[in-house]
Order: sequence, then C-alpha cells, then structure tokens
Amino acid sequence: MSSAVAATTPSKNKARQVALQALFEADVTGHAAEPALERLLLDVRVSTAAAATARKLVSGVTAAMAEVDRLIEGAAPLWPLEQVAAVDRNVLRLAAYELVLEGVDAPPEAIVINEAVELAKRYGSESSARFVNGVLGTLLRSTAAAGKSVTSL
Repeated sequence: MSSAVAATTPSKNKARQVALQALFEADVTGHAAEPALERLLLDVRVSTAAAATARKLVSGVTAAMAEVDRLIEGAAPLWPLEQVAAVDRNVLRLAAYELVLEGVDAPPEAIVINEAVELAKRYGSESSARFVNGVLGTLLRSTAAAGKSVTSL
C-alpha cells in the first residue's frame, strides 16, 4: 500500500484525532501527553495500528516541541503561540511535526494539511480552519524558500 493511501485511512485519521486530544489535554492542564494518550486509548475504540500511530505522533511532537513551536512561530510571527487558541496551537503542532520532522514516514503534504484543516473545523472555532491552513501554507513556502525538502529536514 502506498504512503498516500495509508495516510488517508480511517485508522490514520483516528490516530490524529486521539493524538490531538492528548496534546490538547497536556497543553491546557499541564499533564504529560503520553499518559493522557494512554487514558484516551482506553476510552476510545481504535485499531492497534491507530493506537501505534497516535503514540508515535504524540511522542514525536512532545520530543520536538521546542523545534515544532519555533517552526510555527516562524510561520505566524504576528501570532505569539501562547495567544493562539489551544486547539489551533495543537493542530498546528501535530501538522508541523508531520510536515517537517517525521522524516521518511511522513505522509504527503496535501494530506497532512487537509487533515489539519479538518481537525481545526471539527474541534476549533469558526476561523480555525482558515488560520491553520494559512500558517501551514506559510510553513511550506518558507521551508521551500530555504531550499529544503519539507519531509527531509
């Protein structure tokens, strides 16, 4: 199965949703993200593959949080990250990680951005999807302008 097909599976979509919920909880409560994810996985019916993907995403985002946040701040310099809505901030963290830091396992850029926009629509405010789309588009353009492959940084 190609990575483009695998990236669009319901399993991957569910993994992103659960990973977002764990990152959001960790962000707003100060709890560690990994235990929050494990608790969520007990409450939500997900496949073994989705659970493994969610764990990988949460672990990756939390391990690279400072770098992920710098990427977002660079793409949205007029929006201090601490002032961005918590849902939007964590959707951006998840997508920025997948776009720039996940490496060879990264899904295609269009899929990552589409999924992020859908998460923002589902969990964020009326303007979240537009904001997330704009920041991620800027992130991609700035990375391309720097002459770097987004998925190989």
